[in-house]
Amino acid sequence: MRTLNLDGQPSRVVKYKYMKARAYASATSTVKLGVSRQVVIPKTIHDQLGLRPGDYLQVDVADGRVVFTPKTLVDKRVDRRIAESAEDFAAGRSYGPFESAEAMVTSLRAHVRARRGLRKVRR
Repeated sequence: MRTLNLDGQPSRVVKYKYMKARAYASATSTVKLGVSRQVVIPKTIHDQLGLRPGDYLQVDVADGRVVFTPKTLVDKRVDRRIAESAEDFAAGRSYGPFESAEAMVTSLRAHVRARRGLRKVRR
């Protein structure tokens, strides 16, 4: 059974034993808002976006439409690393300032060599 959606594009029809045939468009679908404000993302869109259970979505309203944007938790990792960096700086574990990038690289390499030398002594 071949049907066309409103844009004239072919849509696929899915038949289930317990319900009427439903036509799914390739990019748009109609879903029902649940009692507890839950929205079920159709499997085709879910798979197309590579979403997994537990993923976060940012929800915005744009021109009277609800827009879901997949989000990653990179922000939390970045915040944690910035906090660690601030702790290191407060504890005096910092280098510089340097006159140039070459001076910074030279200093860091010397520090790594010194740490490697300390490790050999400890063994």
